[in-house]
Amino acid sequence: MYLFDVPPDPVSIVADSLASLWYFLPVGYLATVLIELPLLVFLLPKEIGVRSRIACGFWLTACTYPIVVLVLPALMSEFSRQSFLIVAETFAPVAECLLFWAVFRGAGSLDLKGWVRSFLVILIANLASFGIGEMLNAWVWSRWF
Repeated sequence: MYLFDVPPDPVSIVADSLASLWYFLPVGYLATVLIELPLLVFLLPKEIGVRSRIACGFWLTACTYPIVVLVLPALMSEFSRQSFLIVAETFAPVAECLLFWAVFRGAGSLDLKGWVRSFLVILIANLASFGIGEMLNAWVWSRWF
């Protein structure tokens, strides 16, 4: 039942929920890095130096996470959660693979097998953070945000 039987303004509901995403952003970013970083460090090809692998763990997520958490929810507020997840969880690994390729293509240190492995590792890291994030969302974060 609404206060005085007046439904809330849909625009304010969307604005309030988007504002709460700004509070969630640093928590979610840190959690995503904690999940993806070990996978990138241990599974990316050895031709990529350890410092570069660590940097990728922070940088790739820093480039895509704000879009997934802030931009796509605003653009897709009238779409279903399933549609949002399909778009967001396709966007993140594809964008990260393109960013990775843009940075390391000139180094010449990766052959085809190394590129395929790198892209698969990025995909696996994203799937892991998505899966663990969904579990955390169901068990923990839904109570915080």
